[in-house]
Amino acid sequence: MKKTELLNSALSRLVATLGHGDRVLITDAGMPAPHGSGAEIIDLALTRGVPDFATTVRILLTEMQVESHVVASETLARNDAWLASEWAGRIGSRQVVSHEELKRMSRLARAVVRTGECTPYANLMLVAGVTF
Repeated sequence: MKKTELLNSALSRLVATLGHGDRVLITDAGMPAPHGSGAEIIDLALTRGVPDFATTVRILLTEMQVESHVVASETLARNDAWLASEWAGRIGSRQVVSHEELKRMSRLARAVVRTGECTPYANLMLVAGVTF
């Protein structure tokens, strides 16, 4: 049995296979999946708000080493509470792009994790780091 909080086998397998620089996009329920990119889609959405975005990122970070992240300017303008959460300081340097650019960048993602979040622009791209 696993010792960390992350119980989802698809997410745990993803983290175990990430290499330095691989990108994981955590999205709200409305973000379009990148078609034809080869990105794995891990759909966690059950219903509106379940699981929520902030909890999904917090749990993912119990196993994933992150060196940087990409967020849309529209997300920052909303000033959602998760931007100041306890884990926000553990996701490295920030690159800010437009929401449209983030959608284009989604084709670079190794995986897309869809949550049940229904807050507009609740999307975050994490770039894997190394632990050494």
